[in-house]
Amino acid sequence: MSDMPSFNRRSSADDVLRDRNLAGQVIIVTGANTGIGYETARSLAVAGATVIATCRSAEKAASTLQRLLQAHPQSSVEVGVMDLASLSSVSDFCAQLSQRKIDTIICNAGLVAPTYGETGDGFEQTVGVCHVGHFLLVKTLLPELLMAPAPRVVMVSSESHRTPSRLNFAALPYPEHKFSTMKAYGQAKLCNALMAVELHRRFTDQGLTACYLHPGTMVTTDIGRDSALVRFAMRLVRPFTKTANQGAATSVFCATLGTREALGGHYFSHCAQAKPSAETGNEAAARRLWDLSEQWLKEHQAIRQDSPAVLD
Repeated sequence: MSDMPSFNRRSSADDVLRDRNLAGQVIIVTGANTGIGYETARSLAVAGATVIATCRSAEKAASTLQRLLQAHPQSSVEVGVMDLASLSSVSDFCAQLSQRKIDTIICNAGLVAPTYGETGDGFEQTVGVCHVGHFLLVKTLLPELLMAPAPRVVMVSSESHRTPSRLNFAALPYPEHKFSTMKAYGQAKLCNALMAVELHRRFTDQGLTACYLHPGTMVTTDIGRDSALVRFAMRLVRPFTKTANQGAATSVFCATLGTREALGGHYFSHCAQAKPSAETGNEAAARRLWDLSEQWLKEHQAIRQDSPAVLD
């Protein structure tokens, strides 16, 4: 990526997209009502993309649309209601999507759960929101992605993907008696990484690029919405960390710049390729996670029948 513009940890999403024209690009951003997700959606819309901003509720979606259009009245923005903790909500969003072609999906939404809880479909909620919901979204919209000339999937992972060091399939998603907030979050972020690696491997021959990233430590976000401790910690360190617009920089970098060879299957931080954990190179674990995730969706009858085949 030597011919690419140079950015660093202080670069913002607006810096990355300055002078870029994304007209004609259709980009979905999950968790777009606040923090990194909002700034990701806003900056892409300013650059001319048609942005589909997803939020957990109709109220949040309406508020987000109003804020985006007030900030940039000429932008092309749609909103959608999608609760990643509900497979039926994800499926409903996909079924109601107005666009036939999707250029990029930025899987931004996440959750740090302070105590054990389950999604409506029975998954531990951290892995359920961060991984299972996003897996269904991407899996369902693969036909629309593969209609685009250069489709991308950008997974917002985290440095937390390093701990625990390996995916514990015997405790995935975490059962209540083994639950730990940060271990569950680490497992979920490792799932994000392995999903990107395997997605790229399976569909690169059909033109798709997938990568994963770390947005920045303790960036202003709604990820700790259910944890008073996490919210307090974020407020405490906010003066020393990235702004939300800076936190969105690597997401928009991966969504709009670089080549398939430079991006595909790789990990990024501060708008540059970074070294991930060793486990992200475990092809067997990536395949096993993919197969297990498909099995979960089949058990819940959540997979669309016209999903494309893998050229493998």
